[in-house]
Amino acid sequence: MELSSDPVVAALDMSQVKSKEDDEPFDSDGDYESLPPHVSVATHMTAGAVAGILEHTVMYPVDSVKTRMQSLQPSPNAQYKGVYQALKRIIQTEGVLRPLRGLNITMIGAGPAHAIYFACYERVKRSLSDVMQSKGNSHLANGLAGSVATVLHDAVMNPAEVVKQRMQMYNSPYRGLWDCVQTVTRKEGLGAFYRSYSTQLTMNIPFQAVHFMIYELMQEQLNPHRHYHPGSHIVSGAAAGAISAAITTPLDVCKTLLNTQENVALSSVNVSGQLSGMANTFRTVYRLGGLPAFFKGAQARIIYQMPSTAIAWSVYEFFKYFLTKQQMEHEAGPRSRK
Repeated sequence: MELSSDPVVAALDMSQVKSKEDDEPFDSDGDYESLPPHVSVATHMTAGAVAGILEHTVMYPVDSVKTRMQSLQPSPNAQYKGVYQALKRIIQTEGVLRPLRGLNITMIGAGPAHAIYFACYERVKRSLSDVMQSKGNSHLANGLAGSVATVLHDAVMNPAEVVKQRMQMYNSPYRGLWDCVQTVTRKEGLGAFYRSYSTQLTMNIPFQAVHFMIYELMQEQLNPHRHYHPGSHIVSGAAAGAISAAITTPLDVCKTLLNTQENVALSSVNVSGQLSGMANTFRTVYRLGGLPAFFKGAQARIIYQMPSTAIAWSVYEFFKYFLTKQQMEHEAGPRSRK
C-alpha cells in the first residue's frame, strides 16, 4: 500500500487514515502520549518547565488582581468591581509595571516546580494505568498521579507563592524580591514560607485531581485517537482549569490570607501574632466576611486559570508530539532505505 511507506504520516495525520500494525512504530492506538521509551526524565522536565513558566507569566497581571480581590479588609484605594477595572486602576495609579510585581520569583519557582510536576505525573500515571487498567487510560490513575505530582510541585512552589503574594498586595512594604525574603525570614522565620503548605495541598490536590480527570475525559471525547490536536488540548485545558478553579476558590482565599498575613484584617478580629493552621484560617475568613468571603476573587481566579491551563497543556502536548514525531522519523529512516 502507498500509505505504509510513510509511517510518520500514518500515525500522526489528523485524518482518520490508518496503517497496518507492522508498519506502525508504536501500537495501533496511535497514542502519542506514550512517549518513546528512550526519552529521559530530563526531557519530561524540560517540557514541563517551559509549559509552567509560560502558564504563570502570560496571565500574571490577572493573578495579581486575584490576590488583591481576595483581600478581606482592603484599603479604600484597593477595592475593585472587576478584573478589567482593577487592572486599569492599578496601572493608572501605581504604574504600568505594578501588575507584574513578583513575576521574577514566580518564574524562578515555576520552572523547577513544573519540571518535577509533569515528569512525576507522566511516570506515576503510566505505572498506575498499567496496574489498574492493563495499560489503558484510567481516570482514577490520572487523578492519583496528579495528586502525587502536586505534593512535590507545592514543596518547591510554596515559598515562591508566599513572596509573590506579599509583593502583589496593595501598599506592599517590600522594595523587591530579596528584601521580601530577608524581611520575612528575619521577622517570622523560615517556617513562614511553608505556613500555608498544608492549605495549599488541601486546595491543590483536589484541584489537580479534578483538573487531570476532566482534561483526560474531554480528550477522550474531543480527541479519542489521541493525535496531536492543538484545538482539543486548548479547549480541554481551559475547561479543566475553569472547573477546578471554581471548586477550590474557598481554599485559595484561605491560602492567600495565610501567605499575606493581612495585618488590617487580622487586627480587626483580634488575631495577634501570625495566623496559622487551616481550621483557624477558615474560622477567621468566616468571621471577617461570612460565606461570601470564601468566594472573593473567584472571577479573577477563573479568568486566570482558563488560559493558563490551556497554555500549559498545549505547550506540553506540543513537546510530546514533537519528541514522538522525531522518534518515529528516526525509526522510519532505515525502513525507507530498504
